[in-house]
Amino acid sequence: MQNKKNQSSVGLMIQRCHKWRQKRKQYMDQARQTADEIERERLMQAAEHYGRIVNAEQGKIDSTRDPKDKTGIPEESTEPVDTIDAPDDDDVSFPDFITGENKI
Repeated sequence: MQNKKNQSSVGLMIQRCHKWRQKRKQYMDQARQTADEIERERLMQAAEHYGRIVNAEQGKIDSTRDPKDKTGIPEESTEPVDTIDAPDDDDVSFPDFITGENKI
């Protein structure tokens, strides 16, 4: 029974977190579109406030969840990543105007 209560509680925390993230995004979007510097700063501070709230709530969510329930976090892949063949630093030649070797 306690597990069901925890799941419900975590669900509510996630909903609140989502709402606060939307509010933060709204303030940031408004700040980007505002020409008035003072209003922009006020909006950015409000967005920052909601960002701190979201971080605190996310910490509570993470500490409340059962480690087996954290399916939303993707695992890091251990497969090798293909890299593009890039020239070594020694093989790169710089134009004369960068190296200064075309002194007059």
